Amino acid sequence: MPRLRFLTLPIALAFLSTPAAAELPEGVRAMIDAAIATGDTNKLSTVLELARSTYPDEGETIDAIQAEWAASQAKKLAEAQAQKEEAIRQAGIFDRWSGEGELGGFHSSGNTDSVGIAASLKLERKGLEWTHLLRARGDYQRQNGSTSREQFLAAYEPRWQFSDDMFIYGLAQYEGDRLQGFDGRYAVSGGLGYKLLDREGLKLSIKAGPAWRLTDFSDGGSASRIAGLFGADFDWQIVDGLTFTQDANAVAEGGGEVQVLVDGNNTSVNLVTGLDYRISSHLRSRLSYALDYNSNPPANSVSTDTATRFTVVYGF
Repeated sequence: MPRLRFLTLPIALAFLSTPAAAELPEGVRAMIDAAIATGDTNKLSTVLELARSTYPDEGETIDAIQAEWAASQAKKLAEAQAQKEEAIRQAGIFDRWSGEGELGGFHSSGNTDSVGIAASLKLERKGLEWTHLLRARGDYQRQNGSTSREQFLAAYEPRWQFSDDMFIYGLAQYEGDRLQGFDGRYAVSGGLGYKLLDREGLKLSIKAGPAWRLTDFSDGGSASRIAGLFGADFDWQIVDGLTFTQDANAVAEGGGEVQVLVDGNNTSVNLVTGLDYRISSHLRSRLSYALDYNSNPPANSVSTDTATRFTVVYGF
C-alpha cells in the first residue's frame, strides 16, 4: 500500500501542474487557437481580453497563452532578422541596389527664363552599416537654335552609420552650369552627420564638414578653395501617399586660393523642396522647387537661379 501511494504521488502532481487551458470551454479555446493561426497580434490580444473578462478565474491560463505567443513571435523576429543580416553580408557589390528615375519638365528663372526638359536618376545601396548613394540630374532647353539652359549635377555619397544616430559621410560632386558662369565645379567633402528624427513618416538628418572645391569658369579661369559644407535632409509623410521633402546644401568658400575659411568669398546654397504623390507602388508624381544661390557670381550673371519642376518618378 505505501508503494501504491508513492507511485500515485507523481501522477497527482502532474495533474495539478497541467496547464489550466484544458479547463477553458472548448469553444473559447477554439477561438483562441483560430486567432493564433491568423498570426495577428492585435486580433489575438482582443480575443484574450474577451476571454479574461468572461472567465476571470482563468486569468493565469490566459496570461500563459499570451506569454507563450509573445515568446514565439520574438523568436521568429530574431530568426528573420538574423537571416536578413546574413543575406546582406553575402550580397555582391551589384546586389541590393534600389533607385528611381525621374522625367518631366521645368520652368526656370534667374540667369534664364525658359521651359525645358528635366531628368534625374538616383541609385542607393543600403548595407548593415554602409550606404552608397549615386545621384545625377540634368535640365536642358534649346530656344531659337541656341542652348538657353544646360545644368548638370552628378554626385557620389558613401555613408558609414557607426551608431544609431551618428554617421560619417563622404561626398564627391560635379556641377556644370554655363549660364551661371562655370563649365565645371568639383567638390570633395567629408564629415559628421546626425539623425535628429528617425521614425515612421518623419525623418530629419543633418551633416557638416570641411570641403575642397575647384571651379572652372566659362572665361577660362579657375579657382580652388577650402570650404565648409552643411547639409540637411527632411522627409515628412503628411498623409498616406503624400510626402513633403526638403533637401538643403550650403558651401562657404574661403577668401584665398587655398586657406581655411575666415571671411566668406563665395557661399553657394542649393535648396530643393518637393511634394510627392504616390500613384502606385512604383509610380509617383513630383512637384518640386529648386533654388541655386551664389553670393559672388561671375560678371554678367545673377546670384539666384530657380527652377520649378513637374515630373513623374518611377521607383525600382
